[in-house]
Amino acid sequence: MGMNMGNGGRAGTGRTRYRPMAEINVTPFVDVMLVLLVVFMVTAPLLTVGVPVDLPKTDASQISTPEEPIVITIDAKNRIYIQETEVPLDSLAARLGAITGANPDTRIYVRGDRSIEYGRIMEVMGSVGQAGFKKVSLLANLPDGK
Repeated sequence: MGMNMGNGGRAGTGRTRYRPMAEINVTPFVDVMLVLLVVFMVTAPLLTVGVPVDLPKTDASQISTPEEPIVITIDAKNRIYIQETEVPLDSLAARLGAITGANPDTRIYVRGDRSIEYGRIMEVMGSVGQAGFKKVSLLANLPDGK
């Protein structure tokens, strides 16, 4: 035996209308922004060139260029890298030519650890120059306090 309440089986005050919520819930937005912040904080240090070297300091002004340069790094153990790939000195010019399409106007930066001999850096720069590249620069850190 059932009893009919007259309002669709619901007990209460008759007919109710659905009203949209007038408040904006910003909690999901804040959650997404915090996740993005953490992602960028973790990935930002990884965007630098990956071979660690102790660069010398200089007072020269920074160079700003719109195109991404090729970075050659010589670490403390005299190993040579193009970006993050180790390359022997005798195949450096050929690898640079293959990477740049033999474009002599490609900007190339040479980074050398402070502890290596200057002659080793000159060997690398000489090899790059003999390959026909004209825009070769040395990189250094700015002194502390600048």
